[in-house]
Amino acid sequence: MAQAAARAIGQSASTIHSARHCIGLAFYGALAVAYDQLGTDAPWGQIEGLAAEECRRMFEALQAVAVLDEPNPAKIDWKF
Repeated sequence: MAQAAARAIGQSASTIHSARHCIGLAFYGALAVAYDQLGTDAPWGQIEGLAAEECRRMFEALQAVAVLDEPNPAKIDWKF
């Protein structure tokens, strides 16, 4: 759990040089939550499922505070 939390913090801090790193906060943060709740010895499928559920909750929370028709939206090239 500590490793995933540290990675989440590292990704957040590194957004200063690459905005795309901000997504690491959500991914590693969700893994940290899953590891905290299930333990590091839980099967990967369970960890992945709980992390996905945490990402869904984060997405819903962001949607709840999103500004519709934002006049100055973030311009991030996600490279997908």
